[in-house]
Amino acid sequence: MKKLITLFCLVSMAFAAQAQRGGQFRALLFTKTMGWYHYSIHSGVDAVQGLAARHTFSVDWQENASVFNEERLKNYDVVIFLNTTGDILNDEQQAAFEKYIQNGGGWVGVHSAADTEYDWEWYTKMLGMMFRTHPREQTAMLDIMDRSFPGMERWADRQIWTDEWYQYRQPALTDDLNYLIKVDESTYDPSRKLRDGSTTEGMGDFHPIAWYHEYDGGRAFYTGLGHKDDIYKDQAYLDHLYGGIYWAATGKGIKK
Repeated sequence: MKKLITLFCLVSMAFAAQAQRGGQFRALLFTKTMGWYHYSIHSGVDAVQGLAARHTFSVDWQENASVFNEERLKNYDVVIFLNTTGDILNDEQQAAFEKYIQNGGGWVGVHSAADTEYDWEWYTKMLGMMFRTHPREQTAMLDIMDRSFPGMERWADRQIWTDEWYQYRQPALTDDLNYLIKVDESTYDPSRKLRDGSTTEGMGDFHPIAWYHEYDGGRAFYTGLGHKDDIYKDQAYLDHLYGGIYWAATGKGIKK
C-alpha cells in the first residue's frame, strides 16, 4: 500500500512539474534596462510570476538579451517587456525578435517599454506611441474606452488611480491602435517643464494610456500603468495586465 501511495505521489509531482513548465502558454519576462531603472521591476516580476501560478502558464524571467535568438524565442508564446529602458537589443537580436512576431508571436509592454529602443523603427510602430515626458506622480481619473478586451470586465467606467502619467509623442506611429483606457487630464496637473525651458501642458482631451493591435503577423499590447510598487498588488491592475498577456499569447478573449 505504501508503495502505491509513493508511486501516486511521484506521478502527481511529475504532472505538476510538467504543468509548471508548460501550462496553457509560455511567457518570456524581460526586464533589461540601459537607462532609468524602476525599482518596481521587482514587484512586477513577483506579480507576473503570481499570475503564472494563478492562471497556469509558464514564465521565464531574463535580463540577458542573448535569449533573443530564433531558436530560443520559439519556446515562447508571448514576450513581456516589463519597465525596460534604452537600447536593450543589438541588431541580430532585433532581427530575431522581428521574425518571432512575424511568425505569430505576442508582445506585452509595460510602462517604460515606451522609453525603449527609440531608434528601432519596427519596434516603435509595434508599440504605437513612444514616451515623451511625465509630470510628478499624481492621482487622476481613468476612463475605460473598451470593455471587449479581456481583463477590463470588472473595471469601473471611471476609475481613480495614482501613477506616473506618461505623455507620448504625437501623432501615433500607426493608425490601427485599439484604445482601452485614457486618463482625464482635467483631474490632475499634466504640466512639466522640459530641458529646453519650455513647458508641456500634456496631451489634451485625448490622452490614451493602454492599447493593443495586431502587428506584422503577431499581436502587441501596451499599458502605461505600472510605475509604482503597490500597483502590482492591485487586483484591477493584475486583471488588466493578465488580460493583455493572455490576448497577446493566444489571440483569444476579445468579445466579438
